[in-house]
Amino acid sequence: MAFVFTGKTAAQHEGRIQRLEKAARAYFAGTRHRGEEFTAVDYHQAVPAVVTELERIAADPAGGAGAVWRRLGRDEWQTLSEALDNPDGDRLYAVQPREARRRQAEREAAHREAQRPVCMHCGARFTDDRWQQTMRPSWPGEWDRLCGSCAAEAADRAEAERVARRRAEEAERAAAEAPAVKPRGRFGIGRRR
Repeated sequence: MAFVFTGKTAAQHEGRIQRLEKAARAYFAGTRHRGEEFTAVDYHQAVPAVVTELERIAADPAGGAGAVWRRLGRDEWQTLSEALDNPDGDRLYAVQPREARRRQAEREAAHREAQRPVCMHCGARFTDDRWQQTMRPSWPGEWDRLCGSCAAEAADRAEAERVARRRAEEAERAAAEAPAVKPRGRFGIGRRR
């Protein structure tokens, strides 16, 4: 529907447009799509209503093809095709679910990163593989709070200490088990009594 006003002052035109907008809101205004993340409006049951002023059409070099139309519910003057377009309608509704899913994925990724453990030795965040290793159902390991490289270094250090301890114990045991050697004389023969 198009309304063309003429013969009055600009203030009177604006007053008429506001009264028309108030009275016809139920017919031209769309309804918001359900969901708090959606701002898109469903215009399928709405009748687009545009208004203009005859003086505005006459003053514009493009005439009725210029930016002389205003859709009820909007504040800016537009061309007729722009005024009849619904940029906040179906096209926006097609984009908003994708954007909502993307934002949800970002929130979940940020939450996951906030939960990611930090190495107690070097302060580096665990890789996904290392995090999965520490989450396996088993007894807590002594290096579960270390990142992969620090855990490998700690394991190597512990293995080296274990080997060194075992060698020391073996040397001690060999020394204790060795037969007592009797002192011998000058020529390797023991003294007789």
